Amino acid sequence: MKTAISIETPLLEETDRTARKLGVSRSRLVSLALKHYLRQNRNREIVEQLNLVYGEQAGVVDQPSSAQMKTKLR
Repeated sequence: MKTAISIETPLLEETDRTARKLGVSRSRLVSLALKHYLRQNRNREIVEQLNLVYGEQAGVVDQPSSAQMKTKLR
């Protein structure tokens, strides 16, 4: 699907240089970059959610009881 977007000149120039260097079209490079960004963002969100879930549980489970602490200190 074709779409029109606005890109600042320096970014467009760097995009064109990189596309030429890689031997791909500007459209292909932008598509690959966008896919990569979206995948990274999705992965970051998943990790944040996992950290929230396991971080809360880990805090409860990992806390030693006072009896365990007394045994350790003896």
